[in-house]
Amino acid sequence: MHESTFLILTALAAQPLHGYGILQSVQELSAGDVKLRPGTLYGALDRLVEQRLIEVDREEAVDGRLRRYYRLNNAGAAALQAQAERLHRHAAAADTQLSRRLGDAVSFGTVTA
Repeated sequence: MHESTFLILTALAAQPLHGYGILQSVQELSAGDVKLRPGTLYGALDRLVEQRLIEVDREEAVDGRLRRYYRLNNAGAAALQAQAERLHRHAAAADTQLSRRLGDAVSFGTVTA
């Protein structure tokens, strides 16, 4: 799962959001590291709807424009949970390897960066 997909699903985990709300949430969740462009977002949303991981929750007209809200469905929540678990395992493996590296460096009396 791509990082942007993971963040979009994460943004939708708590509540339905419209496109601009998803853009803002992804930027906030990633601490500014990921800034999706609208074209990228809407392509991803279409793909996620097609994959049946999210659904259109509702539509409303605001200032003459249609605002579509998306929500995470059960399949999307399961996919997000599985990916979160994979990322936790990978992060734990990285921590273990780094601690071994740092342990080796300390045992030889040097610290490398």
